[in-house]
Amino acid sequence: MPDYDAWARARLAELAAPDGWLNLTDRVELGQGPQSVGSDPACDLVLSVGPARLGVLEVGESITLTQGDDTVVFEAGGGGNPVLRIAGLLLEVMTVDGQKSLRVRDLGKAVTPPEIPRFPVDPAWRITARWVPLATPQAVRIDMVNGATVTLHQTHRAEFTHDGHAIALTVAHRKAEGPMFVFRDRTAGETYGAGRFLYGHETGEGTITLDFNMAFNPPCAFSEHAICPLPPRENILPFRIEAGEKLPRG
Repeated sequence: MPDYDAWARARLAELAAPDGWLNLTDRVELGQGPQSVGSDPACDLVLSVGPARLGVLEVGESITLTQGDDTVVFEAGGGGNPVLRIAGLLLEVMTVDGQKSLRVRDLGKAVTPPEIPRFPVDPAWRITARWVPLATPQAVRIDMVNGATVTLHQTHRAEFTHDGHAIALTVAHRKAEGPMFVFRDRTAGETYGAGRFLYGHETGEGTITLDFNMAFNPPCAFSEHAICPLPPRENILPFRIEAGEKLPRG
């Protein structure tokens, strides 16, 4: 069995990391052409932190920030989005439903990880599901909390049965950690109301492990500046999953 306490500690460290969710201060939509950015209200992109005039941002084949005669280029970050560290800030350009936004983290902000209660570990919620390939890949629209949608191409479904219910979970994203599922169950309210996230672990033998003891809160539970996917209809489950993270405190 996994070391769930170690997993929980890693979760808190991830939240409090420089590229985590606790130091996120702004998300502003980007327009066309060069745009001045800074905390001065006269800037095109007004931030709540940082210098009055940080520079001029331009999105083209590359994404650049110009300060006087100096121009620096955003580089691919760990999540794949272009990022730039400058003036004590971590700038990140993200794209959702064709709309680019600038996400800003304050690297000097003192952050205190919240308390995240968990349900007691229950081995029964470590499920080996069938990892069923689709005869034809399907395009699935995933709604986001800000009203945007993204379209993902599904190649598999995770199928299992619980309490007489036949479940076929849709994948929301594929990340380095594995296929990511967004689901909501009857614990919503005790858990984050919009839903929780869970990574599946493919076994290579036609099955996938779904360990709901590692179900976790989405970034939107920690920051109003995050944009999170909502669970598709088939991932809204008609029973309680008393496993994984509950609502964060503080």
